[in-house]
Amino acid sequence: MFIMTAHNSDKQISSFVKANFGMSIEVDAIIADQIPVGRALQSTVFLTKKKQLLCLIDGQSKLLLSDVQRIIARMGLKAELYMPPKGQPHYFDDIGRELFRDVFPGRSVSSEQDLIFYRTLAPYKPALVLVGEIKDGHIYQFDSDARSGWRVAAKFAYRRIKTS
Repeated sequence: MFIMTAHNSDKQISSFVKANFGMSIEVDAIIADQIPVGRALQSTVFLTKKKQLLCLIDGQSKLLLSDVQRIIARMGLKAELYMPPKGQPHYFDDIGRELFRDVFPGRSVSSEQDLIFYRTLAPYKPALVLVGEIKDGHIYQFDSDARSGWRVAAKFAYRRIKTS
């Protein structure tokens, strides 16, 4: 597990991402460090030297892709890509096909539409998400005392501009 009691360093994040997701990154700035995103989950949002905003989620609880999608939305982030585990580029599709076959043993996957739901049931802990934008300039964190259950953790404006 990645999340520690002290604040994370750039090197810790880089080595963790390399070990679990196979990506070589250099952390430029940590925007939100170990903010709670669930009762037993923490998230670190950081910017790489290539100006990519990434969100790393880990903790004690079990996570599915659907849980991570919901957490990202509640944090006020818009996901561009959910990074698969190291060495498994088709991880979500493979798990989705397997679960589809378990439910419909005599039927084969005929289209991507068949897998949309089953992909979301893939175990996904730790999770690394490439963020496309921060919706309203605020990153939210879980807070059980807040009326909505979420409160502002950091202010940061970001929108990724796609280039060809």
